[in-house]
Amino acid sequence: MGVEALFQPFKLGRLELPNRVVMAPMSRYQCPQNHPTQAVVDYYRRRASGGAGLLISEGTYVGHPSAASYEAVPHFHGEKALAGWAEVLRAVHDAGAFMFPQLWHVGSFRQTGQGPEPAVPGWAPSPVINEFAGNTEAPRQMSEADIGEIVEAFAQGARDAWQLGFDGVEVHGAHGYLIDQFFWPVTNQRTDRYGGSIPNRVRFAVEIVAAIRRAVPREFPLSFRFSQWKQQDFKARLVATPAELAAFVEPLAEAGVDIFHASTRRYWEPEFEDSSLNLAGWIRKLTGRPVITVGSVGLDSISFTKPAAWAGLEPLLERLERQEFDLVAAGRAWLADPGWAQKVRAGREDEVLPYTSEAMTRFY
Repeated sequence: MGVEALFQPFKLGRLELPNRVVMAPMSRYQCPQNHPTQAVVDYYRRRASGGAGLLISEGTYVGHPSAASYEAVPHFHGEKALAGWAEVLRAVHDAGAFMFPQLWHVGSFRQTGQGPEPAVPGWAPSPVINEFAGNTEAPRQMSEADIGEIVEAFAQGARDAWQLGFDGVEVHGAHGYLIDQFFWPVTNQRTDRYGGSIPNRVRFAVEIVAAIRRAVPREFPLSFRFSQWKQQDFKARLVATPAELAAFVEPLAEAGVDIFHASTRRYWEPEFEDSSLNLAGWIRKLTGRPVITVGSVGLDSISFTKPAAWAGLEPLLERLERQEFDLVAAGRAWLADPGWAQKVRAGREDEVLPYTSEAMTRFY
């Protein structure tokens, strides 16, 4: 089937995507007032017009004072921010694509003094100082009441997404941020029902998913992004066997996750020995849920900070044809060339632009 496999429609309930091409969430730090501007609208419109079937927004802060750390990141709460996202969504829909916002809480990446409420410290499962973020103070260990507040903030974000007309919502449970801090024993040293065993460490995420399912209609798709690696440790592993992975993802599927977004740095690497399946492939096998694969798609370098040339899609297409995963997300490729998917579909791969130092920093 070749490249045609990437451009087959995908259907999940009422969600009917025109192809299997996804724009991965990527923080761009272009919202100094924490709401999308016209430049942000145009940025997403270009990628929707360039061939993405589904766009997942950059991480957006849920409505809680402890959620934020990085500046110029958009909120997904408040009148101005939600109005801005409505404009983004309108532009994406007008271009014929679909969109999910990604809901985010940074956890211990925050410290006292950061906006929007400087007196609020970072919140985390345990008081482990996030030295990777340059922090010197321990975050506040979340009580069960605190956990309930954050669960509701995610549910409200999903409710707002549904009411605005988004096509689904994604929960950011990867890369060492709050939800992932509950997953990882290095950052979760609790001895209560949220710490210790895998079922306990996944409980916070399960409660978020269950709360979202109560907040929106059942047909509203819920994606959950999951990773082994962390910003603090690229070699980190939450699970070492398929059985351990099942213990993580099966409760999330039972709680109501419709799509798993398996974040890896190299999509072609097998997750476990004795199988060529990557993380997405294993999650699909274990849960039966649709999965998104991601990780240096189309590029010849895995580095987020170094240039990368277009390397083609042949190995990825072989896996897609074997139905190891359902959707394919790219990140840096979209930054380099907003029209790369259209070029690939038209057989013009030689025209796809490389990822360069300019693409790293420009907002276009």
